[in-house]
Amino acid sequence: MSFPMWGTTARLLVTDARRMGVARRALDAEITAMGDACDRFRPDSELSRLNAAEGRPVRVSALFAETLTQALKVAGATGGAVDPTVGSALIAAGYDRDLAEVLRRGTAPRTAPRPVAGWPVVELDGQVVRVPRGVTLDLGAAAKAFAADRAASRAAADAGCGVLVSLGGDIAVSGPPPAGGWRIRVAEDHRAGAADPGQDVAITEGGLATSSVTVRRWRRGGRWLHHIIDPATGAPAGSCWRAVSVAAASCVDANAASTAAVVKGQGADAWLVRCGLPARLVRLDGTPVTVAGWPAAEPLGATA
Repeated sequence: MSFPMWGTTARLLVTDARRMGVARRALDAEITAMGDACDRFRPDSELSRLNAAEGRPVRVSALFAETLTQALKVAGATGGAVDPTVGSALIAAGYDRDLAEVLRRGTAPRTAPRPVAGWPVVELDGQVVRVPRGVTLDLGAAAKAFAADRAASRAAADAGCGVLVSLGGDIAVSGPPPAGGWRIRVAEDHRAGAADPGQDVAITEGGLATSSVTVRRWRRGGRWLHHIIDPATGAPAGSCWRAVSVAAASCVDANAASTAAVVKGQGADAWLVRCGLPARLVRLDGTPVTVAGWPAAEPLGATA
């Protein structure tokens, strides 16, 4: 089952078709809850209210606090390469509304990028959050991956069968997998078909995520910009990789590592090896590199 969600596509697979309705209800509940908490394009979301608080402490829901905790852990584990305080940098780059609107209407005049404030400025005490005045949070990547993990676990428990949840290509699986594992087409764009460049792999547990600079992008001032911000500069990352796919114990971990690898650029392949995370990195010229046990790369343009 596939349907539109948050400007992208959600996909739900189950090993027992009779349980699809139950699994879908679990997925819908998690998507709705996470949107209420962390959608930065909704003025009534908890995230928007926090960003508008001008430095005042704000009490948040347990889900928001848990999602923010995940984002702060990711920031620490990646050495700040993936940082939740990039909200202002995304707006400055032109990603100030849903991407479909950005592409249709164009972007506002660009402001000069500057390094982000950094995740240590965020204060989280239980369910009370304070963000300094002038700092804007964006929990998009962590929220989508965390929603995939939560939805897969909840759907598998409710439906009593194996479940795969893909939210814009951020994939989480739970419950007994099908024979041979969940077969996944790994490509730069989650909408890619079998004839597009990519590679087929299979997973039986955990998560898989791909971060790319060629999909969520827009033109501004005669050049392409994208949504993966380098916190050190506040500008879209100028990476040697155009896409990175990572398999990990959870979708949150996979998304964090794939995004961090794009930001880190040179040396990201060695970093992933040190982390023990199987990964497929694609250079700007389309050449794939595989590390840490990921299956051998297929030739450029090959299909499985």
